[in-house]
Amino acid sequence: MTAHSKDRRDFLQLTGFAFGAVGVACAAAPMINSLNPAKDTLALATTEVDISAIPVGGSKTVMWRGKPVFIKHRTAEQIQEAEEVDVTTLIDKQTDEERVKKPEWLVVVGVCTHLGCIPGGQKPTDAHGEYHGWFCPCHGSHYDTSGRIRKGPAPKNLMVPPYEFIGDTKIKIG
Repeated sequence: MTAHSKDRRDFLQLTGFAFGAVGVACAAAPMINSLNPAKDTLALATTEVDISAIPVGGSKTVMWRGKPVFIKHRTAEQIQEAEEVDVTTLIDKQTDEERVKKPEWLVVVGVCTHLGCIPGGQKPTDAHGEYHGWFCPCHGSHYDTSGRIRKGPAPKNLMVPPYEFIGDTKIKIG
């Protein structure tokens, strides 16, 4: 075998490997990209909510990541009731201060932690349960004015989503 044919063989092998590597990369790129979240899901990752129209004692439900989020403008009585609870008596021990950023505003994901039902209590005509918060009629979970489980089979408090105040009248959830 001559030196020329050996060099030619090496060149053809390297070229073949290079084309193979490019082919594998081209085939793998769409598969890897398919693992990224869809654009409509990314659009729901955060949501801004104007809370200026929610009266004291009123509430609003917004959707975030496909789940309802309860925003409650609590009254002074509701704040006092939530703050005076003896934490040692709670199923999921959290103080009211750990659950709110401003005492007058409570923001929780409105999904019962027992089996994923939507508790009632957002409307004045809804059943609010024994602790004046939310009541899940499916299995009888009672939540207080801080969204903490007080009675029933639910093992955890209503989840507080990540949120921040971006002004006096707006919050950003997510």
